[in-house]
Amino acid sequence: MAPKLPPLRGLAPLCVILLLAVGVVTSRRPEPYYGRLIGHLTQYAHGIRGTVYAVDESTVFIKGFAYDGTGPDAYFWVGDSPQPSPEGTLVPYPEDYSSRDPPILSAHSNTDILLKLPAGKRLRDIKWISVWCRRFTVNFGDVFIPAGLDPPRPRVLPEFKRLAHGLRSGNISVLDAKTFYIPNLHYDGAGPDAYFWVGNGSEPNPFGTKVPNEMGSLNPLRGYQGEDIEIQLPAKLTAYDVDWLAVWCVEYRHNFGHVYIPKDLDVPPALGQTKITPAWWYNPTSSTTSKTPHSATNNCKEILDKRLQVRWEIQGDQVQITLSARLRKEQYMAFGISGAEGRPAMLGADVVVAYWDSRANQPRVADYTITHLAQCDGERGVCPDQRLGGSNDAVLVTGRQRDGVTTITYRRPLAAAEPSRDREVLSSRSQSIIAAFGPLNSRSEANAHSFMDTTRHDVQLDFGAQSDNACIGLAELDELGPGAWPARVLSGVTNFTARIGPAGGRRGYTPITDNDITNGFQPYGHPSWGIAWYINDQLIPEIYVERGKTYTFYVEGGDDRTNPARYHPFYISDSSEGGFGQKKEEEQRKQRVFAGVAYDNEGYPFPTAVGRYCEWTHKSVDQANASPTFEQYVRTLQLECAPGDPATLVWTVAHETPDLLYYQCYTHNNLGWKIHVVDPGTAVPKPGDQKARINAAHRICPVASTTFVLVITLLNIAVR
Repeated sequence: MAPKLPPLRGLAPLCVILLLAVGVVTSRRPEPYYGRLIGHLTQYAHGIRGTVYAVDESTVFIKGFAYDGTGPDAYFWVGDSPQPSPEGTLVPYPEDYSSRDPPILSAHSNTDILLKLPAGKRLRDIKWISVWCRRFTVNFGDVFIPAGLDPPRPRVLPEFKRLAHGLRSGNISVLDAKTFYIPNLHYDGAGPDAYFWVGNGSEPNPFGTKVPNEMGSLNPLRGYQGEDIEIQLPAKLTAYDVDWLAVWCVEYRHNFGHVYIPKDLDVPPALGQTKITPAWWYNPTSSTTSKTPHSATNNCKEILDKRLQVRWEIQGDQVQITLSARLRKEQYMAFGISGAEGRPAMLGADVVVAYWDSRANQPRVADYTITHLAQCDGERGVCPDQRLGGSNDAVLVTGRQRDGVTTITYRRPLAAAEPSRDREVLSSRSQSIIAAFGPLNSRSEANAHSFMDTTRHDVQLDFGAQSDNACIGLAELDELGPGAWPARVLSGVTNFTARIGPAGGRRGYTPITDNDITNGFQPYGHPSWGIAWYINDQLIPEIYVERGKTYTFYVEGGDDRTNPARYHPFYISDSSEGGFGQKKEEEQRKQRVFAGVAYDNEGYPFPTAVGRYCEWTHKSVDQANASPTFEQYVRTLQLECAPGDPATLVWTVAHETPDLLYYQCYTHNNLGWKIHVVDPGTAVPKPGDQKARINAAHRICPVASTTFVLVITLLNIAVR
């Protein structure tokens, strides 16, 4: 057996000082940095001045630009002729303008200007940049591009190192000094406190900085399934200041994967030329996930007993609407203009039906006319406009499914495109709207809904509002969350496999360990960092063993000490928390260890049940919340094992062993659960045997009164 390294005692303050020193951010590039210097604008007229830099191969930055604004038809102008001439190309400034023609250049005094070359031109395609008056063909000032200019370029890095939670990606790019492009990102989303994380040092460590996700949020990371995203470093931090980018679990101090940032970066400065996309959703014009920004509107209203969330924003002569709800499979959500003002009238209404097509795995929207309160027969009823010979005026923008919520965004005209079928959306005042949930029929058309699943009183919406937001967020509507899966039981067996798997989200580890009678009815159960022990491929089952018998555990928790996320030695203790190896000596003395830990000649503990790594991983993202049973959940997982052999832990249960123990991870807290120790011949519970579990609980707490058992029974009845 390999010798175990003793802990470094008495050096903790020094270690912290060294780590802090490593974490000090010192930029490797002098600031401010504007890119490669091109030169200074030469003034011929109208007070032209400024210093020009190459930001990247198609963007220039003018520092301190000045111009008196009196030229009648002046623009930025580029070309490849020997001198500025009328044969050049206009460079619009500002780049985003609402008029048909680019705006004439206005007066500037010491303005910093970012210019994007038009029509796919690059700096190597031009010889000069000028401030040019088209009407009088006059050059007010210019700068020439130096021969052999090599502008900064994005840098391609390797992919994320694959360490835990299914994290992987394509080659990551540093687009500019603050922006990272991460293609084909996969992450199961099961880490409880995971973030994009940057810092200094040879390895990712706790002394890093959180990086907002692609939405600009600092919430813990969701799951990703092959998405392409961009993230930007916060505040004044740049890629020159950090040594690595990681996905890091803050609460449990674990690195799920990382990529190193080379010290010889020569990427463009971050001057606003890189437009970060706020979300990456399904794009209906592509067969793959692509960039489509989610509407940034602040208008939001919750209806249908807060089960449907509606966001809206007028965009020119269109209104963009986003619907979000917890839809069941083959269920639709409908929203539109009521058939009568002042009350919810289905007859004569103009609605859009939105749903997720499970066969094509795509969102769908359809414009409906309601001419009769019956299923569409092709002539009348609740019918798609197209089926009646009309047009589908609802245009899909984006759609996604995440955490059990279906969100679909579409646009429709404000005007009634077909007066006989459509109703006008007003922008000057509120109007009555209707909404409903219901099942889809075999044609994927809206079927009848129940009385409780439609608007039952007048609901008014002001489509012209600018900041009408009364939403609390669908994720908070179901405060209790989905119910926990029933606790699993293993009894009457002597051989066990111990592997790692996902904790099961709001149905798994934490809710299963809720109301732990041996720990004073904890209100929220034991915390989880996203993984747990799977014993005989069951999520943290309660194991029953008999005194005097011998049991064998085949442990596949990982044997690579250099990768903490895949190193989970197995041991048995009286601690409901575990993590013996990470505890201080005084804390270790509070635990009694019954198997899986030995001591070397110097008295230092080391784990003995260290075998190859096997993990149940997600086939896509975590489907726990959408899986009513654990058996359904397992079908969304796949077993992946590293080469090697399992460790074998043989445990003979001594006669003096306490009634309750726990199987745990030596290096991490809260991965395991209970082992009930009984005398030979004692009746033990089977799965679903609630009475036996209560009897077992009474044996654990012999002072418990009949009233206490009655309370537990009543709680179980209430839950059922």
